[in-house]
Amino acid sequence: MIFANRYFPATRMRRMRKDDFSRRLMRENVLTTNDLIYPVFVLEGENREQAVASMPGVVRQSLDKLLYTAEQALELGIPMLSLFPVIETGKDNAAQEAYNPDGLVPTVVRALKQRFPELGVMTDGALDPYTVHGQDGLIDDKGYVLNDETTEVLIRQGLCHAEAGVDVFGPSDMMDGRIGALRDAFEEAGFIHTKILAYSAKYASAFYGPFRDAVGSAANLGKADKYNYQMDPANLDEAIQEVAMDLEEGADMVMIKPGLPYLDVIRRVKDTFRVPTYAYQVSGEYAMLKAAFQNGWLNEEKCMMESLLAFKRAGADGILTYFALDAARVLRRG
Repeated sequence: MIFANRYFPATRMRRMRKDDFSRRLMRENVLTTNDLIYPVFVLEGENREQAVASMPGVVRQSLDKLLYTAEQALELGIPMLSLFPVIETGKDNAAQEAYNPDGLVPTVVRALKQRFPELGVMTDGALDPYTVHGQDGLIDDKGYVLNDETTEVLIRQGLCHAEAGVDVFGPSDMMDGRIGALRDAFEEAGFIHTKILAYSAKYASAFYGPFRDAVGSAANLGKADKYNYQMDPANLDEAIQEVAMDLEEGADMVMIKPGLPYLDVIRRVKDTFRVPTYAYQVSGEYAMLKAAFQNGWLNEEKCMMESLLAFKRAGADGILTYFALDAARVLRRG
């Protein structure tokens, strides 16, 4: 018999796939709870919980409710929560509520760190929850997002969160130079241990819609877009330049957002820089999978876990995912 491949039959690739023990022994990538970051939406007030219609299984919670969620995450071994506020009062053109020391986010940070000091807490550095127009920064009279003026507000926001005790500040705004400005401000104020997870390669994606519903910025944004500051989905080399700049300016970790449609970016970033690299499995990715699960088109548990493993295979050190609690339960079960 003539074989097309001269290495067969001496090497049979299926030989090692035959048994469970050998498949496990040669497994190249493994997902653990240490890889999970849980994004949560927090409301003002008490005893409040609101379902997010476009994100089945995701809820907005007031602080008292969120404390129970945080306790679950900690018990399941999830290292960190990422907070996203739903600001119902106090929005304006200047985003002044973003750096209110008695505002929603600093209050929640203080409560979480007091109750669960060992749980990592990350906050979002962007102004869209606080502006009447839904953009991530301050705008001029033509609606253009102003870079340097926005950065000044982000510094005030970052310092406000650092003073409240946040562990990680995550600037997701995509303003040029904001990482260096934030790092300098943290150092000068003595917050030398405040980590920065930079949303370095954040694309102007159509996959963010359900998130904007969740934080209440969709109606404010209306038909406007974010193309003049978020990245073009067609570009990869530009992402490498963005990551390089953020690392030079003092970022401790970098983020690629969205996730699954941008696995090539994750791999390129990891191979190029070899630094802590994270991915955000964004609301649209979650919503698509959930819709397929609810219609019986896909196996929920298997596809959820496969989607998360894909990030690890691409080189991500961790994943922000709305599946975090469910995935952690599966991992605990073994």
